[in-house]
Amino acid sequence: MSTGLLAKPQMRGLLAKRLRFHLIGAFTVSLGVAIMYKFGVAEPRKRAYAEFYKNYDAMKEFEAMREAGIFQSARPKGK
Repeated sequence: MSTGLLAKPQMRGLLAKRLRFHLIGAFTVSLGVAIMYKFGVAEPRKRAYAEFYKNYDAMKEFEAMREAGIFQSARPKGK
């Protein structure tokens, strides 16, 4: 009767080994998501705001809103 010996399972240091693996993976994934957010969302948003405010005239917008009667304290001209 031949009984094969099984290798002992690794118990000592198992948690540290698995934590190291998962921490490296989590750091890599979070860094990738941050980079994708920066170049996929933040940079296009900055460009869109810069383009919008390049030709924005605040007084023209105010006059249009005042003529539309949005403000209670600013009456339209001529009234």
